[in-house]
Amino acid sequence: MTTATLDPVDAGPRAARVRAPQWLTILWRNKKARFGLILLAVFVLMAVLAPWIAPYDPRDHSFGAGLPPSAEHWLGTTGKGFDVASQAIYGARTSLLVGLVAGGFATLIALAVGMTAGYLGGFVDEVLSFATNLALVVPALPLMVTLAAYAPGGGGVWMVIIVIAVTGWAGAARQKRAQILTLRNREYIQAARLAGDGTFHVIFREIAPNMTSLIVVGFIGAVGGAIGAEAGLSFLGIGDPDTISWGTMLYWANTDGALLTGGFARLIVPGLLLALLTTALTFVNFGVDALSNPHLREP
Repeated sequence: MTTATLDPVDAGPRAARVRAPQWLTILWRNKKARFGLILLAVFVLMAVLAPWIAPYDPRDHSFGAGLPPSAEHWLGTTGKGFDVASQAIYGARTSLLVGLVAGGFATLIALAVGMTAGYLGGFVDEVLSFATNLALVVPALPLMVTLAAYAPGGGGVWMVIIVIAVTGWAGAARQKRAQILTLRNREYIQAARLAGDGTFHVIFREIAPNMTSLIVVGFIGAVGGAIGAEAGLSFLGIGDPDTISWGTMLYWANTDGALLTGGFARLIVPGLLLALLTTALTFVNFGVDALSNPHLREP
């Protein structure tokens, strides 16, 4: 009687091969999502490695004011003597921080309000729907400006995050409510109710996993909206003007008259970086759509 043995040399490559998660494979095969992931990774690396790749301290204003691009200052200096390239690199940190945290908070509020209203219905649905409609009717930009301007302590990054999260959840909450209305009467939901599962268990353990794509799409959209909102508020001078962000770069460029003095890099660079970051998030969203819709997947 012989025992078959497995040659470790032949089995090695197969055993060592690690399969990527299916969702990551679908994202990577989508050309638009792949481009967005690569571009987003560049911005993440820029934010993480800022202390090592920035040529100068972004708060160092000992340089000449309004210097043109040169070997010492790749993109020139601002009207206050700051290095434009260093501030642009460090600005990625603020944009990603505000986008991720504010977008995450807004998504959580939208989930709690929208899914609770859609699942419970009745009086709870009426109250939460009224609050959602009220938040949608109130103009977001004047509300953000008002809250940020009168915030205690002069605002700052975290106050801007809170303001954006508080004013940016209503649209996503309505979408979550509409989706849960189509799911709450499914058979597996009825089975969970009969099994004695609580309301929040059914909502967040039974229904939420079937809305993963919608939740992720909403989160990415909230991140992009938060990044744009932070830039807009900073450009208007709301919050702390000493914060290193692309919005404050635009604010100081406008204040110093960069367009009139020929300092185009101070205007173009932060605006271009904002556009590229939001473009990366938009392209990633194409791949997320492919996760929920097989017809959109690459062969």
